[in-house]
Amino acid sequence: MHKTRTALTPSLIVIVGFLTVCPVVMLLLGSFSEGLGAFGSFTLSKYVKAYTDPAFAEILLNTIIFTIGSAAVATLLALFLAYLNTRTNIPFKYLFRIISLLPMMVPHILFAVSWVLLLNPSNGMINLFLRQIFGIEGAALNIYTMQGMILVEGLLDLPIAYLVIAPAMSAFDVSLEESSKVCGASNLRTLTRVTLPVLRPAILAAATLVIVRSLASFAVPSVIGMPGRIYVLATHIYRIVATGYATDYGMAAAVGMSALAASITLIFLYRHLTREGDKYVTISSRGYRPTVIDLKGARYPLFGIVGLLSFILIVLPVLVLFYTSLVPYSMVPSAKAFAMMSWKHWIAVLKDPVSLLSLKNSLYLGIGGATLGMVLAFFVSYVIVKVRTKGSGFLESLSFLSFSFPGIVVGIGFMWFFVRTPLYATIWALLIGYIATYLPYGIRPLTSAFVQIHSNLEESSRVCGGGPLYTMRRIVIPLLIPGIVSGWILMATMFVRELSLSVVLSRPGTEVLAVQILRFAEDGLWGRLSALGILMIFISTILVVIASLIGVKFSKMEKGK
Repeated sequence: MHKTRTALTPSLIVIVGFLTVCPVVMLLLGSFSEGLGAFGSFTLSKYVKAYTDPAFAEILLNTIIFTIGSAAVATLLALFLAYLNTRTNIPFKYLFRIISLLPMMVPHILFAVSWVLLLNPSNGMINLFLRQIFGIEGAALNIYTMQGMILVEGLLDLPIAYLVIAPAMSAFDVSLEESSKVCGASNLRTLTRVTLPVLRPAILAAATLVIVRSLASFAVPSVIGMPGRIYVLATHIYRIVATGYATDYGMAAAVGMSALAASITLIFLYRHLTREGDKYVTISSRGYRPTVIDLKGARYPLFGIVGLLSFILIVLPVLVLFYTSLVPYSMVPSAKAFAMMSWKHWIAVLKDPVSLLSLKNSLYLGIGGATLGMVLAFFVSYVIVKVRTKGSGFLESLSFLSFSFPGIVVGIGFMWFFVRTPLYATIWALLIGYIATYLPYGIRPLTSAFVQIHSNLEESSRVCGGGPLYTMRRIVIPLLIPGIVSGWILMATMFVRELSLSVVLSRPGTEVLAVQILRFAEDGLWGRLSALGILMIFISTILVVIASLIGVKFSKMEKGK
């Protein structure tokens, strides 16, 4: 068994190293090359061209404003919700768990599109309503602005910030607050002078993580920013490789290096901040129980705000998309609109060969890709937790490296690699890119599950004559079913909704749902887009439900034994 473990570690380092390091190396080499057809011809011209572009300074400024603004919105809302959930007597606290998980079921591109359908200046439903009721001329509200981008991205990244801040908030020792109040400080002064300073590492970590995610974001900048001519690094790279007559992958790689460097730096900062959090540990006894603050008359008004936020994050996008998929054109809900509803857009999508192909490809990548990804994640997690060597520690660092890579940048790196192989312009290129990008989503729940399995169980099996494979099949895997199901669900839903990597690697014949939806958005085919978007949400939900049912069934079978 020891020999098997020893042989497994270097093999996995090679595989994971290829998936994570290969696109970075190819991106770096590509940035110093003349082009895809002249790889290896060393030149600095691409960097000169990229960074002396008069528009680049504005793009960089837009990126900074967009990422910091999104982080501010997401972190402040997460702080507000975490405080209400962990420290107050607000009713129906189970809603907070829904807010933190369910938004993951709505792909980012569809969330952005739903806001465009509501607030675009020409025929957004809210603008149409304001014109009809108040006779307002022109557009009262315009989503195609920096403020619109920040609002939508901040709402999308709210769950990420909440999942970082809420545990820190619930683990706060309230004796510090009680001491402050004994000294005469008000609730507000205690919050600002005691609670928030102690929670500073968690707050900064949440903000840093949101900045990383918004730096990698492509859905919101492409759907909302590009029509408003507001470009950030992600959409600037997309324009270089996807628009115009002369695609310049060398220049795209040069710009991508700056995005990659910024993202890696931020991830190191995030890890530093999470380690700093240990210095702020305030709970030291088992008898700890947080004091609940009585909101008194503010309980239900604050609950109303939480309910409204839940509606905006979860219900509104789906309602807007479903309604738009049934009406012939953008119109305010009314008796006339309901009378004109039909399945025309749905029929058009189901008869469209490219849409059907994108549906088929996304299903294949979601089911097959997530399964392959979880097989790799299983062995990587096993080595990380059970093989405590320098090699396993290096493998852990390597496996989580891709988490800091913006998808579109990874796509450019893989493009430089795949163009020299038979994999170029095939579904296999997307499959490899997806697994490379989202492998940490499978490893994280499995490592947590492996930690809970004591090595005595494996040793007992071997003492009784069980071989390594028998022990793995009969002892280890059954105990890992919850972690395997969680990881598979995460990877499958990510694969089905993936956009930023796909816009670079997909070619005619390998279109996926997110890319086809982006094409519909660029062409203004909102009805077809909405119908295909609802199908995407339905598929993601079905995958989650089926995987959950299988996990429950296996758990019951094991308990029955």
